[in-house]
Amino acid sequence: MRMRPFLWAALLVAAFLYLTSVANWNIRQVFRPLRETGRLWTEPETARTAGFSNDETNNIEIYKVARQATVNITSVVYREDWFFQIVPEKGTGSGFIIKPNGLILTNNHVVSGTAQLTVTLADQKRYRAKVLGTDAPNDLALIQIDAGHNLPFLKLGDSDHLQVGQKVLAIGNPFGFEGTLTTGVVSSLGRTLQPEEGRRLEDMIQTDAAINPGNSGGPLLDSHGNVIGINTAIYGPQGNIGIGFAMPINRAKGMLDEFQAKGRITTPYLGAMAVFISGDLAEELGLPQGGGLLIQRIERGSAADRAGLRGPRQVVIVGNYRLGVGGDLIVAVDGQPIEGQDTLQRVMNRKHAGDTMTLTIFRNGRTMKVPVRLGEAPQTL
Repeated sequence: MRMRPFLWAALLVAAFLYLTSVANWNIRQVFRPLRETGRLWTEPETARTAGFSNDETNNIEIYKVARQATVNITSVVYREDWFFQIVPEKGTGSGFIIKPNGLILTNNHVVSGTAQLTVTLADQKRYRAKVLGTDAPNDLALIQIDAGHNLPFLKLGDSDHLQVGQKVLAIGNPFGFEGTLTTGVVSSLGRTLQPEEGRRLEDMIQTDAAINPGNSGGPLLDSHGNVIGINTAIYGPQGNIGIGFAMPINRAKGMLDEFQAKGRITTPYLGAMAVFISGDLAEELGLPQGGGLLIQRIERGSAADRAGLRGPRQVVIVGNYRLGVGGDLIVAVDGQPIEGQDTLQRVMNRKHAGDTMTLTIFRNGRTMKVPVRLGEAPQTL
């Protein structure tokens, strides 16, 4: 018996609808939870049970401890405005507590010239601070507050054995946002930085942990939570571009040891004024072509005077300059050749009053070594 055409058509339509329904079954299942929960979003099944990674846990643990010992420093400096009126100018920076009695390390440029210094702790309590001493060549300062009770503090690590690539964490108050944590690595070591305004800074730690205005003076920590540097400078005036610099913490240890021993922080002083000469000029004066620092003046009673260094015996005219000749030519300091006007000062930046350094000098046609026990720079008011 032959089936009529309309029955064939009906069977084909029914088969098509069935197959379409089966093919789309999985698609309908995807949207079924929306109808069941009534939400337009879903949460991951492991959100409530998955733990932090080891690195995240390390960051969190270090932050919880270090945050309590990191402080915000507000300074007030009085300056003249355009109308020659004296107005207060506020500055902000960071610091960190190193002893429970409120001793705080920070940068010298954070506290320099201030008439009023306020420290804000993590609990938002504020205290007036006093400056105990500064090491301007290394941009370091030691200040103190009296909170009336013991405070949380950070331990100082070792910056002499850092490795490029090791993890670091920075805590501070960038742009006034207190307690900000950034992480990164040691990008390079031994960097030299010459700020547009300020002293040359040497052997700095370079890091890509975000450092911004307001971070200055805050701690740079290793993965154990020990301070290995003091965040000091950024590359360029605008803020973080992935290049920040920290003063190695071992540079601060010498200052702290001196303060503990003497009750003050001193600046080493040689007491000799010299000018760098080299090349043809040195040869014309009968000196080694490599040159060095030709002493122009010796202060009576100074470290240079006590060590027997000699100043000029006569004056000659060289071009448009008067130059004292016949004195000692310093060709090396602690075995480091004199390469420019600032070589001697750069070595002295690592010294303290009372330390001894060895000067290699050229005198009367021969080279000799002279030990010099550095004096203390006069205190300025």
